[in-house]
Amino acid sequence: MRVTISRKAHFNAAHRLHRKDWTFEKNDAVFGKCNNANFHGHNYGLTVSVTGKIDPETGFVLDVKVLADIILEEVEIPFDHKNLNLDVPEFEDLNPTAENIAVVIWNKIRKRIQPDFDLEIVLNETDRNFVTYKGEE
Repeated sequence: MRVTISRKAHFNAAHRLHRKDWTFEKNDAVFGKCNNANFHGHNYGLTVSVTGKIDPETGFVLDVKVLADIILEEVEIPFDHKNLNLDVPEFEDLNPTAENIAVVIWNKIRKRIQPDFDLEIVLNETDRNFVTYKGEE
């Protein structure tokens, strides 16, 4: 019997959508106001879901407290109230789009979750815009 557990979290962060190898004009055409040289911010919402078999001894797929601690250590502490472009090493050479942020978060959490569990990340950049990532298919 496989069951999915989920934990919600949030973090606030600034970023700039910008490619260093493009001209100002191309960045402006592709990223528009999200290419603001002074950055802009979001109140990100995050839902982390883990699917696996229920442990017959504990009745848990994964203790939600353990999942909460992983999210705190891998996402909230390193990303919250940070400038993703300047303060988070993973985005030094990676454009911090919602898609790329979701993949980075997935990779950070994946290394802490049992390999036989499935992992899904839903990252809300706004109330209307969100990205889902489940790993390589």
